Amino acid sequence: MPSKRVSEKDIVVSGAAPARHKPATTKRVKRTAPVASAEVPVAEVLATQTVPPAPTQEEISCLAYSYWVARGYQGGSPEEDWLRAERELLTVAKASATTA
Repeated sequence: MPSKRVSEKDIVVSGAAPARHKPATTKRVKRTAPVASAEVPVAEVLATQTVPPAPTQEEISCLAYSYWVARGYQGGSPEEDWLRAERELLTVAKASATTA
């Protein structure tokens, strides 16, 4: 079986490697938490804010069902009834929150 001839002249090695581009490094800035001049406890802030409670799905569905019953179980759209009930319950919740 004949042997393969390999000579060193066939192998070409480049002496200079391509230059690598290093991205510019950015300086990291330490961020500190803002210092409040007068710290107010969270409980006090929450006590002063009155957020009306959102109506539950059960409340909305019961009111929407009552609209369907009032129409005699005919016509209308379940989606429209749901949105009407949701709007009405939110209006009532906002009104009760402002008077309290």
